[in-house]
Amino acid sequence: MPAAFLHGSETIEISRGARPVKQVKSAVIGLVGTAPIHLLDAANRKLNEPFLVLSDTDAGKYCGPQVAGFTIPQALDAVFDQGRGTVIVINVFDPAVHKASVAAEALTFADNDKAILANGADSIISATVKSGDGATTYVEGTDYTIERATGVITRLEAGSIAAGGSVQVDYDHADVSLVTPTEIIGSVDVAGNRLGMQGFLNCYNRFGFFPKVLIAPAYCTQVSVAAELEVLAAQDKCRAVALVDAPIGTTRDQALTGRGPDGAINFNFSSDRVVLCYPHLKVYDTTTGAERLEPFSQRLAGVIAATDDANGYWFSPSNKVIKGITGSELDLSAMINDPTSDVNVLNEAGIVTLFNSFGTGLRTWGNRSSAFPASTAQTNFIQTRRTADMIHESLEYAMLQFIDQPINDALIDAISETANGFIRVLIGRGALIQGSRVEWLKERNPDVELAAGHLTFSITMLPPPPAERITFESFIDISLLSNLQAG
Repeated sequence: MPAAFLHGSETIEISRGARPVKQVKSAVIGLVGTAPIHLLDAANRKLNEPFLVLSDTDAGKYCGPQVAGFTIPQALDAVFDQGRGTVIVINVFDPAVHKASVAAEALTFADNDKAILANGADSIISATVKSGDGATTYVEGTDYTIERATGVITRLEAGSIAAGGSVQVDYDHADVSLVTPTEIIGSVDVAGNRLGMQGFLNCYNRFGFFPKVLIAPAYCTQVSVAAELEVLAAQDKCRAVALVDAPIGTTRDQALTGRGPDGAINFNFSSDRVVLCYPHLKVYDTTTGAERLEPFSQRLAGVIAATDDANGYWFSPSNKVIKGITGSELDLSAMINDPTSDVNVLNEAGIVTLFNSFGTGLRTWGNRSSAFPASTAQTNFIQTRRTADMIHESLEYAMLQFIDQPINDALIDAISETANGFIRVLIGRGALIQGSRVEWLKERNPDVELAAGHLTFSITMLPPPPAERITFESFIDISLLSNLQAG
């Protein structure tokens, strides 16, 4: 009660008891890579900072078209093919740095008034068009137009360039090969700005949530990038899982040997936060009219997000149809009852792969992270690791309203009931097995710890494991003949 004198009446509101727990977002993908931002309006160009992409229209507006060599537009297309998803994107491509220059390239306009720059497919950052002798500089929009995504220059009939005329062009074109693993991994600059994938650590303060599935398509095939994804996925950072692809051209045996010290690829991990993806997938490219290969990780990320939205994060991402693909880099034998089939051997080594059999379509196949087979703990199941993460983080954030209150029975009861109310909701949804609970145990809270202001609560829980193996035991019983009844 306040100590100030009062001759009258008053009401003091007292807040006690359980509080609702806000569930953290799970269907959030963290994507780092390259986008052709030089093709965007200046106001929409983002470099080395996380930004949200919630739809295909956002993808076009902030990340640009699918241009060969750039990873972000293709990855967003792969994610949104699977359904809804929230994607936090970090682009490291800088048109001012990652470019190559061409001087005085000679072009002659064809009968259709068009000419194509030799490096046009790389996309054009800037260009100056001059007369064949270099004496006259033509004006874009008056004498010609240029499609920067393709390098196609079109002569305008009302302009000063003669039909069938020749010009020379000075231009800068994008060179994505100049982007290094160091730039993808990122760092903290002298001004304290987090660059590259380190920007994911800013996401909670910026958006109110962290990405929970981390991908760096194409770049994750390098051990250095894959290792940093594992670091950022850790419990004390983003609390996520990182999806890592094998390099293009990896054979089945190379994928398997990559799990050991003698392997030549980036698969030597043993972490319940790293999911190994193999092989690459085939996609129809609308710009070329032919199939191309793309990383498995970006489609699997979309499947995980779609599964979270449709069913819940406690559902396994395995045995889900992958949308938008036409096939895989190589054929893998897949039989549901054959332990020696390619896909089963890969799963046995802790590799998530693709199941394709008669009438099944193309499906994700594999429940376990790279922690398996070295670890057989429940958290080697991908969905168990992610479910535990969601629960732990949700409860931690919910405790802000109790921090620094006096330690007494009322506070202990309020925290216990708040946590158990949340657990009961998850049990009702099927996210946890009956009997999961949060307890305050006297033996875990000695007087010296309480005196230091430290309360410890014990969480006992189990997300339902996936039904990875179903066995029928069959017995031929001749005694059943006694049930026969003659005419």
